[in-house]
Amino acid sequence: MKEILLILLAYLIGSIPTALLISKKFFGIDIRDYGSGNMGATNAFRVMGPKFGTIIMILDILKGMLAVGLFYFLPYYLTNELDRTNFMMALGLSAVMGHIFPIFANYKGGKGVATLLGMLLAVQPLVALCCVGVFVLVLYLTRYVSLSSILGAIMLPVSVLWIWNEHELSYRIFALIVAFIVIITHQKNIGRLIRGAENRIPILKHRDKKKSSNRN
Repeated sequence: MKEILLILLAYLIGSIPTALLISKKFFGIDIRDYGSGNMGATNAFRVMGPKFGTIIMILDILKGMLAVGLFYFLPYYLTNELDRTNFMMALGLSAVMGHIFPIFANYKGGKGVATLLGMLLAVQPLVALCCVGVFVLVLYLTRYVSLSSILGAIMLPVSVLWIWNEHELSYRIFALIVAFIVIITHQKNIGRLIRGAENRIPILKHRDKKKSSNRN
């Protein structure tokens, strides 16, 4: 019973609409009416700029970490590693669902990538760093946040199933579920990537202009 209550609390933590609250407080707008209509950090960068985008990204990451940390309220999980890891994953996934379908924002939230990262940092930081490494590399090469998020998420089951060859079934299932969630929430982005219509984020423009001038 206590586990269920904590999982519900994790969902409520994930449901805190950080981008919506900040957009209304500092800009007097509903961020869901602008850009992609998404409450994620990427749209926050696009609509409110890098300062507030960064703040929202950090807060969304912290939501995942805080939700996972709820296991501390049950002493049993402090001394049972396998059960603790399974419970942490359940708490984290509940927070991610809260971010994607927030009860405090009419169930219209973000794509859950930052909250997923926070959850993963709390559950398995080394694997999380591998996923972040792939994300950063792809973002540097392409400037597509969506493609970077998708490939970073795919790196999770690759790391768990093959690089570290994790034998625990629940951890394997967890890795596949996370990758599946990211791919499903990026369906529209995948369509735009295929059509060549996906927006790039405005970073490394100097590099791109330099390459273009060299070709000319």
